[in-house]
Amino acid sequence: VQLQASGGGLVQPGGSLRLSCAASGGYFSKYNMAWFRQPPGKERDFVALLDAKIGLISYAQSVKGRFTISRDSAKNTVYLQMDSLQPEDTAVYYCAADLARGGSSRENYDYWGQGTLVTVSS
Repeated sequence: VQLQASGGGLVQPGGSLRLSCAASGGYFSKYNMAWFRQPPGKERDFVALLDAKIGLISYAQSVKGRFTISRDSAKNTVYLQMDSLQPEDTAVYYCAADLARGGSSRENYDYWGQGTLVTVSS
């Protein structure tokens, strides 16, 4: 499956952005989908996941209550709605997909989008 992430940009603290991840080349509804982010100079960390088998949704503690992951199977797209953004949310955001494992570990994901930069600054 090929993944194309989009929707990043510059936003002021307290603002919102919606990231999109369009999938092609695979049976989209069977894939576990996740978002990770990599702040400048730091490692890539888990943000949110949507498990295809049981419909589980999970978030990193740092974004819980502010971010929402969702999928539109008709459009083969997964979204990350980000509200109440803060400067510490600044990062390159990556979407990822996996058929078998899923979870919050980046090593479990075989397919990655190219990343989209989110900058939160006044």
